[in-house]
Amino acid sequence: MSTYLFLSKDWIAAAEELRDEYAGQLPTSPVATKLNVIVTDLPTEVDHPGSAELDGKPVVEGHVDTGNGQLLMEQGHIDDPEITITTDYATALAAFVTQDQQELMNAFIGGKILVDGDASKLLALQAPPSDPEVAKLAGELYGKLRAFTAL
Repeated sequence: MSTYLFLSKDWIAAAEELRDEYAGQLPTSPVATKLNVIVTDLPTEVDHPGSAELDGKPVVEGHVDTGNGQLLMEQGHIDDPEITITTDYATALAAFVTQDQQELMNAFIGGKILVDGDASKLLALQAPPSDPEVAKLAGELYGKLRAFTAL
């Protein structure tokens, strides 16, 4: 299986295919919200999509929308988000791929995760699934995501 750098064009395409494969299989989101994500400090090797910049440096912009009950992650920003998260590449990798809770806690305490908006909704999105079948399905999905991510 091919592996791709996190947030590269090829990685995003593979992640979109995986999202489509699992569409409708996961339960509804525990909270309805819209959030924008800005990922900074990209490695120079990442052939990132788009031309977004922050302080003159390239960033990747994405968004999460759970308004229809499903967790939908897409490229680009949405209008009127309830939350905007700005974080560095390593922290985004821990959040979206490796699910390293200790690294995320250290990043939050260390100021590497900047949250503008209702943080309680963000915490609700991070809650692990209580249903064992859902947890198994989520584990399968993240396993496939890690399999094509060059770590």
